[in-house]
This record gives sequence, C-alpha cells and structure tokens, in this order.
Amino acid sequence: MSVLGDTGAIWRLAVAASGRLGRGLARREPMRMRATIDQIVRAGYSSLPLVMLICFLVGMIMALQSAYQLRDLGAVDLVPSLVAISISRELAPLLAAIIVAGRVGSAIAAELATMKVSQEIDALTVMGIDPVSFLVVPRLGALILSLPCLTVFADVIGVVGGWSISVAALGVGAHRYISLTIDALALQDIFTGLVKAVAFAGIIGLVACHQGLQTTGGAEEVGRSTTASVVRSIVLIIGADLFVTALFYVRG
Repeated sequence: MSVLGDTGAIWRLAVAASGRLGRGLARREPMRMRATIDQIVRAGYSSLPLVMLICFLVGMIMALQSAYQLRDLGAVDLVPSLVAISISRELAPLLAAIIVAGRVGSAIAAELATMKVSQEIDALTVMGIDPVSFLVVPRLGALILSLPCLTVFADVIGVVGGWSISVAALGVGAHRYISLTIDALALQDIFTGLVKAVAFAGIIGLVACHQGLQTTGGAEEVGRSTTASVVRSIVLIIGADLFVTALFYVRG
C-alpha cells in the first residue's frame, strides 16, 4: 500500500505542478525565472563535467568491447555505428539521468526536507504562497530543460570517446570513423534519447520534490528522504527506459 500511496501522491504532485504552470502561463505569469535559472545552472552546467567524463570513458569502453567481438568476424567497421546508436538511444540519457538523480535529485530532496522539518513550508502556506508554485515548478522545469541538453552533450562526448580509442588502438581512420557514424545515425536515434531525457527529468524532479515535501520528524528523516529519492528515482528511470525503448521498438 505504501508503493501505491506514493505513486498516487507523485501523480497528484505532477498534476498540481502542471496546473500551476498552465495557469501561470495563461495569466502571463511565468514561473520564477531567477529561481529557475539558478536550478538550471545547478542541474545542467554544474553536472556537465561529470557527465562528459563518464560518457567519454563509456564511449571508449563500448568501442573496445565491440571491437573485441567484431574483429574475429572482420567487422571492425561496425564499431562506429554500434557506439553511436548505443550512446544516443540508450547510454547517454540513462547515464546523464543517473548522475543528475544522484547530484541534483538528492540535493532537492534534502533542501525541501530541511524546509519541511524546520516548518519553513508551513510558513509559506501561512503567508499565502503556494509551495508547489514557489518550490516545485522551478525545480521541475529546470530539470526538464537541462537534462535533454546534457543528453546532447553526452551523445557528442560518447562518440568522441569511441572515436579516440578506435583511431588510437583499433586502426580505424579518423575521417572514416566520422563518416561511418554519420551514416549510421538517424534522426529517430537522437529523438529517442531526448524523449527518454524528458521522461527521466520529470521522474527525478517529481520523486525528489515528493520525498522532500513528505518528510516529517528531524534530521534523521532528512537523510532517509534523500536516500529514498535517489533509489526510487533510479529504479523508476530504468523502468521508464524499458517502457520507452519498447514503445519505439514496436512503433519502429
């Protein structure tokens, strides 16, 4: 029952946040831009170095592992296409989302949980300020804007990682690798990754905000909410990844 209750609460939070944003746009009252920009910097720009490093290394690993299997078949030229498609459709959005869930989702959950146990959120309500509009919408919007951008960077860096190891160790020419990558990639590969990134961003933001706003007790509960936010986000991200992959597979 706890899982069902949490699922219903997250869904209600998603509906409430969408409704607040829709009413604000209809009244020409956009979400708090300064707070949103601050969250974009934290979720996107600050996460960029780690995302780039991990995706570069994963691109190198993918190229080496692919070549290990393909060289016996004399098909090393398939390495660029395998790396590019795997990175763009699957690994880039998934790795970026897991990093953001660990860095940013945990920070959001801890911040809101601290505000809840110190009764700052109750104070906002007493002052007539809606906590969902004031706290949730900027964070959720920032994640939805940031994660697709991070995914695009991760795509590029992952391909560069595969290119570097292929040129240095696998004997694939630099220009040939780029040409094979361009021939292999289709617009749907990029689009699939971006759809996943948007879905993952929504999951991270909603789970983190829900865990923070539902916290009761003291400092110990803040830690538990932070941990639960990361764990649940990653589990839901992988589940959503399977769902979107299956959806595009069936439609493709």
